[in-house]
Amino acid sequence: MTVAEPVDPSLDETALSASHGHKPARYWNEVAAPFKGPDTKKSVLQLLTSAGLFLGCWIAMFFSLEVSYLLTLALAVPTAAFVMRLFMIQHDCGHGSYFKSKKARDIVGFWIGVVTLTPYGAWRQSHAYHHSHSGDLDFRGFGDIHTITLREYRAMSKRGRFLYRLYRHPLTLLGIGPAFFFLIKHRYPWDLPRSWKGAWTSVWKTNLCLAAIFAIATYTIGLDTFLLIQVPTTLIACSLGVYLFYVQHQFEDTYWHRHENWDYFDAAVFGSSHFVLPRPLQWVTANIGIHHVHHLNSQIPNYKLEACLRSNEKLQQARRITLADTWKLFRLSLWDEETEQMIGFRDLKRLSA
Repeated sequence: MTVAEPVDPSLDETALSASHGHKPARYWNEVAAPFKGPDTKKSVLQLLTSAGLFLGCWIAMFFSLEVSYLLTLALAVPTAAFVMRLFMIQHDCGHGSYFKSKKARDIVGFWIGVVTLTPYGAWRQSHAYHHSHSGDLDFRGFGDIHTITLREYRAMSKRGRFLYRLYRHPLTLLGIGPAFFFLIKHRYPWDLPRSWKGAWTSVWKTNLCLAAIFAIATYTIGLDTFLLIQVPTTLIACSLGVYLFYVQHQFEDTYWHRHENWDYFDAAVFGSSHFVLPRPLQWVTANIGIHHVHHLNSQIPNYKLEACLRSNEKLQQARRITLADTWKLFRLSLWDEETEQMIGFRDLKRLSA
């Protein structure tokens, strides 16, 4: 697959916008401007608390093995939640919004990537592609939940339709898929362009570090003990991460357009949801549910997203999704270009009638 080079996440996003949008690029840049850039003290404090809580939960899981493995499994939930929170810090490092120093961002991002099983350089570059082309029907298939149009589905063979239905099934999206993606594909991302040499270097370095951790675990606490802790934590964290990413872009009236009619800022504000979470969950997910603001300008660090949201009435009118809404979103599988709506497989009979 030939993949266009992603826009460098450190670049000013004014260059990404077309002139035709519900609001011009200048308007959205003025909205975002006061919130761009890191606050070093807040970044350091967030990193220390997140890493400390993750480490504390992991140690608690270790000692719980002597009590009951059911207790260990219960503790895997908060441990996985803090893995997810660390991923959000890695995410901000990749966007250049977490520390002023690129060296600091790259060091922190790389080592969190070892914890999250996500090669930092490779993820940073592919995720920049996602931001550069989110909602663009002519630039799909890289860094996104795979989504096809109703017309494309109807043109598929029976085998193709079956495989796509299998891919879009919730058990695949939230179970098998995340485990495969983080445990296997991140070890060798075969669709990563060979020209992205820095990204490939990050893959091999991450794999080397993981091999070293396995070796150390084998000769200290024992590989079986390590896996009893790490496997449930990893599986839960992976599924939670994919769940969040899914509901941030897959909803009925999301934004998809062909490239000639695509606009970066419209895609950000109308193609990304505001996932409204209870305060504790909003905190542990580092405000990533305020996703439309993040896509509006990725230079805004996670701890400033809510302030930006509150500063602008237009941003508060974005598509709001609650926890109760999310399950029905997993029945949506196809983009209908005629109605400009996501539809489910159940709607096919109605549309064919």
